[in-house]
Amino acid sequence: MKKILIADDDANIRALLRHTLTREGYLPLEAADGLQAVAILQEHAVDLAVVDVMMPQMDGLELCRHIRDTYDLPIILLTARQQLSDKEQGYLHGTDDYLTKPFEPEELLFRMKALFRRYLVVADDRIRLKSLVIDRTNYEITAGNEVLLLPVKEFELLAQLAQYPGRLFTRSELIELIWGADYEGDERTVDVHIKRLRQRFAEYSDSFGIRTVRGIGYKLEVGLS
Repeated sequence: MKKILIADDDANIRALLRHTLTREGYLPLEAADGLQAVAILQEHAVDLAVVDVMMPQMDGLELCRHIRDTYDLPIILLTARQQLSDKEQGYLHGTDDYLTKPFEPEELLFRMKALFRRYLVVADDRIRLKSLVIDRTNYEITAGNEVLLLPVKEFELLAQLAQYPGRLFTRSELIELIWGADYEGDERTVDVHIKRLRQRFAEYSDSFGIRTVRGIGYKLEVGLS
């Protein structure tokens, strides 16, 4: 079930979107201001954000910028403003789409589905682990504005585990997948690389952890603390 962040200080708008999204099989997560939205994003793997521009604490443009800098998910801005310059600011702050109030809930659903289709293509080569994004095309990992570059085998090992969170891989499976069937070393190579990955990402334990299953192998779990 996809989780949709609704960030709007208007309780009536939140109620309307809650009803619409629930009816369509989505799970709405509601925030009355930008700071509440930030807290929700830290606790949940949100799939799409619907953000009102005019909000207390942190406005929608600031929230949009925060989301774009920290996460990899589509954003739709809601606003009562119709000026082209206001829309320009929305896109400059990172929104993917823009919907002017008042709006038809069905139009929002159309736009959401279009964004999901667009992001699905991108997601084939990107894996999101909360605040981390693994880009398998460019062999890089982003954490907010920071780009992390790993040795090739460490990257491939992490990407393999992250592609199937919760799945247990044996050491022999990982050797064949990452090093190839003709690799002549022993399976302790996997242990060494896992140890290095744990050291590199120790400060990101809120995003993921790699669990050892004694005598068998490893699996990646999202959101370990």
